[in-house]
Amino acid sequence: MKRKILLFLLIIFIGIQFIPVELNQSEITSNNDFIAATNPSKEIETLLKTSCYDCHSNNTNYPWYDRVAPVSFWVRQHIDEAKDELNFSEWNTYTQKRKNHKIKEIIEETEEGEMPLESYLIMHVDAKLSIIQIEQLKNWLDTIKAE
Repeated sequence: MKRKILLFLLIIFIGIQFIPVELNQSEITSNNDFIAATNPSKEIETLLKTSCYDCHSNNTNYPWYDRVAPVSFWVRQHIDEAKDELNFSEWNTYTQKRKNHKIKEIIEETEEGEMPLESYLIMHVDAKLSIIQIEQLKNWLDTIKAE
């Protein structure tokens, strides 16, 4: 009986691999992109791409395990939710009021350790922001915020 259950689960696992999940990858970097629009230093650009862009842009770098169902389903849902909240690839489509609000939220969430998410940091340890990086990011974001 155990063997039949395991075989059934294996068949299900193999079967769900054939359910397509649209990847969040775009070869185009538009003028609407946050980095293109704000021209940060290389250090800030690297920080943003390492810690933020996988979930909050139109271009995710997928490790192999993010392509395996059911993980791929969860990752896609997570990215969709993140982009609904903030999409760096669409930055210049935001009003100035919305941009300022998003900058304020970025500062608050990084200072409070809410971003990047702990679930993301488990497999992306290089995305963890140090206190110094958070301060550098905050200082730079303050310079681009319009009154």
